[in-house]
Amino acid sequence: MAALDIVKQYYNAFNEKNFDGMLALLHPEVRHEPNEGEVRVGLEKFTEFMKMMDDSYEETLSDMVFFTEPTDKRVSVEFVVSGIYKKGDEGFPEAHGQKYVLPAAAFLEVTEEKISRVTTYYNLERWIKLVS
Repeated sequence: MAALDIVKQYYNAFNEKNFDGMLALLHPEVRHEPNEGEVRVGLEKFTEFMKMMDDSYEETLSDMVFFTEPTDKRVSVEFVVSGIYKKGDEGFPEAHGQKYVLPAAAFLEVTEEKISRVTTYYNLERWIKLVS
């Protein structure tokens, strides 16, 4: 299966809140490089991250534009995150259902038909202003 198809399935699963479907598309040694904080390696750490995200945020992605490269290993995607801040994270403003809309991008690598890297970027300072 082409890397683009795998990545599209991953983001479709995200929007459907199908976390098992997302995890099934990840390589066992997936490398998660978040916008802020430590790099996570492995499905267990990524699963913990997804649980925290599900507890704290309700997000849907739209306006997705995908980009590929000739080796069929890397895919990037630009999108808009529409979310609700449900539960406060340490070091961030208190949560009380604030809604936000924020542009973001991700860079993914596919190895052996599984997503082996997810790197995400967004403007954290802008997000903080939106929920403050």
